[in-house]
Amino acid sequence: MSFKRKLIATTIIAGLGLGAGQAHAVGEYDPPVSFDLTFNLHIDDDLAEQDIFVEKVPGSGQVYRPTVGERDLSLPLYSTAEPVEHTPFEPDNLGPWPKGEPLGITLGEWFQAGGKGTYSCQDGEGTLDLTFTKLVPNGVYTVWHAFMAWPPTEPFIGTYDLPVGARDGSQSVFVADANGNAVVERTFKPCLQLTGEHLAAELAIVYHSDGKTYGPLPGEFASDSHVHLYVGLPKRSGI
Repeated sequence: MSFKRKLIATTIIAGLGLGAGQAHAVGEYDPPVSFDLTFNLHIDDDLAEQDIFVEKVPGSGQVYRPTVGERDLSLPLYSTAEPVEHTPFEPDNLGPWPKGEPLGITLGEWFQAGGKGTYSCQDGEGTLDLTFTKLVPNGVYTVWHAFMAWPPTEPFIGTYDLPVGARDGSQSVFVADANGNAVVERTFKPCLQLTGEHLAAELAIVYHSDGKTYGPLPGEFASDSHVHLYVGLPKRSGI
């Protein structure tokens, strides 16, 4: 495990109130919950898109993160030649980075994506019922349960990402149809961990431009894996 992932894991353990090797002392089940979910793009929250890139000067071989101020929605999208860490709360960290492979869609097409659904937890079992539209046609995606320190650290240390459902990632995978639409229905144990005192929890869907998935890992962000949509999870009861 890298130092960075150790640091994030330590933050997660601390946020959950657990010591190293300590069992999570909870009741038989968490209280039942049920709520609606509406997924966002990064630009919906006035953030730069983190894992897709545009070449501002054609032929330069240099790409940049697009922001809400980008007006040319016809620009083709690219990956980067090497992985790039997420820095959503550093508005000036927009590039450039060496251009990778074309993603085969435009910025405007990426921005058309949407998603909504419901989540419920009852008797220790979680259920997701999600509908997505205008994703990458025939795109391979995975669903992630992510945590970050909140308020965010300076510098940002990243997120701790768990595949939704089975820890081997088998329940997290889905494929959009030829029109970019998808329905994701999953039931799993235990329920999702909601936002706490020190950790913000969210769900995110990741597009895999290489057509591969990586089990318990999301893959290399920016070069092969690209967060498309996400939604924050509410605070758990009692906070």
